[in-house]
Amino acid sequence: MLTDFKTRLTRGDVFVGTFICLPSPESAELFAELGYDWLIIDTEHGPYDVLTAQRMLQAVGRRCPCVVRVPSNEEVWIKKALDIGAAGVLVPLVNSPEIADRVQRACRYAPEGTRGMGGARAHRYGAGFQDYVACANREIAAIVQAEHIEAVNHIEAIAAVPGIDAIFVGPYDLSASMGKPGRIQDSEVQAAIRKVRDATLKAGLKLGIYCSDPESARSCIRQGYTLIGMSTDLNYLTQSAMAALASAKRE
Repeated sequence: MLTDFKTRLTRGDVFVGTFICLPSPESAELFAELGYDWLIIDTEHGPYDVLTAQRMLQAVGRRCPCVVRVPSNEEVWIKKALDIGAAGVLVPLVNSPEIADRVQRACRYAPEGTRGMGGARAHRYGAGFQDYVACANREIAAIVQAEHIEAVNHIEAIAAVPGIDAIFVGPYDLSASMGKPGRIQDSEVQAAIRKVRDATLKAGLKLGIYCSDPESARSCIRQGYTLIGMSTDLNYLTQSAMAALASAKRE
């Protein structure tokens, strides 16, 4: 077994994690030590190369599962993320069932998919190649992001694609695609998010979302979300530093 992430995801365990935007193994290690349930290594927005992402996974080890948010929905990025040992991928801008199908196939070896063969960290550098290949198709999590109004418009078809394990809402990008950047509480944006939530749960898939704070995370868990990406390491650092400085200067 690679990790128990997909097993726990499938049975509906709640995961509260955060996005690791800083390309620092120590940052990932710190959040794993604090007890976060999962970490999202954010190679989409963080200044990462593949080797740095691998160093992050090595620093975390088996403390908690790490999912890599890849830079795009192209197969090459999915392959690289899985080869360095990610428990799954979070794939941006999956706006159609055709893209969703391409994503899930890229996560799986033939005959179920199109993932390329190669020995890397995930395969214990070749020493565990056969064991990894034997279980990877059933243990790797394929999570797609609904973060654009086009994804909302096609959400029922996306959720019906076999091989997709979860749909993750990106409320900020979604609001921007609707011409309302950052206005995630806008009634139309909230209606779009509810449409994704309802279609995902109806299809029997697991549901995730980005939350900026614990209060919104608790609210989303009550609504059926089980994959919570709560803020980012960068936000925690910035907010804490700003608050400390402001407090000191009040005197």
